[in-house]
Amino acid sequence: MTDILNRRAFLGRSALLGCSLAASPLVTPLSLAATPGDNRLVVILLRGGMDGLDVVRPYGDPAYAALRGDAGLTGDDSAIDLDGYFALHPALRDLMPLWDKGQLGFAHAVSTPYRDKRSHFDGQDLLEAGLADSAQGTPRDGWLNRVLQHIPQSDAKTAYAIGQDQLAILAGPSPVQRWSPQSDLVLSPQAVELARLIMRDDPAFNAAFTQALAISDSDGDRVAVEASDNQMMSMVNANTKQRKGVSLEQQVAEFAGKRLREESRIASFSINGWDTHQKQDNILPNALGRLSDAILTLKDTVRGPVWNKTTVVAVTEFGRTARINGSGGTDHGTGGLMVMAGGALRGGRVAGDWPGLHEAALYDRRDLMPTRDVRAMLGWLLHAKFGLEKSVLETAIFPGLDLGTDPRLLR
Repeated sequence: MTDILNRRAFLGRSALLGCSLAASPLVTPLSLAATPGDNRLVVILLRGGMDGLDVVRPYGDPAYAALRGDAGLTGDDSAIDLDGYFALHPALRDLMPLWDKGQLGFAHAVSTPYRDKRSHFDGQDLLEAGLADSAQGTPRDGWLNRVLQHIPQSDAKTAYAIGQDQLAILAGPSPVQRWSPQSDLVLSPQAVELARLIMRDDPAFNAAFTQALAISDSDGDRVAVEASDNQMMSMVNANTKQRKGVSLEQQVAEFAGKRLREESRIASFSINGWDTHQKQDNILPNALGRLSDAILTLKDTVRGPVWNKTTVVAVTEFGRTARINGSGGTDHGTGGLMVMAGGALRGGRVAGDWPGLHEAALYDRRDLMPTRDVRAMLGWLLHAKFGLEKSVLETAIFPGLDLGTDPRLLR
């Protein structure tokens, strides 16, 4: 049996194992880059369209209760007041000490220029490319890679690569490091047993496979196993529970933090699970918990003086509808929320120009109206962290962008 399917084939033949790469990527890549200076930047892509109106709730807006009810989607009143107008989703409660220290903040009603079609693929593509639309004709490298091209002496150090994927946001001519844990395995019981047989004489690889099963469960996309084999289902569940306390996001964030504590200065990775068309009150807290875990793990790993030079920013391709749909969820929208953390942040506030939620103020009478290009917020962060000139940001990094006024997001 091992002559037919060896370990290399096990990882490489995703079709044979039934891995669903389109719906939930097999690899969740982490990209890193080294630049001069001490400032660090971590960009987290929240794939699926995060509902910013549920994460940071504008309960002080008179129209909010009519759209969402007093408690939004959680069905209770446990949201945490931030400033007398906005309240934080209870799933982010563990981040409140950062808010109190001015190391957590948000920017509301932000969006890329992408409008109306509301496709995850197009929205994520434009977010990572940093473009206003797909017809601009600019080379399709990622905006973070273009940042590296304009920072003197930036380079890649030791490469970390497991798997073959790469985040588009850091793709381009400037070399970067890559590292990817295996994730989201969708296996039949027979495939799991076959893998165990192949790996039984290799404890290290067997441990890695067990970890992969745990990661698949921990990111919200459970390992798919045929229910006809209850014994095998129990085996898989037992294996995943062994790693239940360590999520994929914590593993990625810890790895990134260790590199940032050394030579790397820029890191980027993604967190999936934000597409909440139904039962949002069940789905969103899980995703928010994983975001919270990632931020706190980064803080605990980089530590002290390095954390004070670090800015973490989490962005999503678009927001969601202002109204709750009939399935207890929200559909693809427009205006969204940017999450920021770090010792370098001038936090403890919700930045941005709030447009209001009365029907006439909504975009297309259905979505939160964007009042600021999310690229402008990112641009001012880059200006403060790496000294990039305004002209470079508006032409080379984010072509066609008007940065507008400086929101002074950093200390």
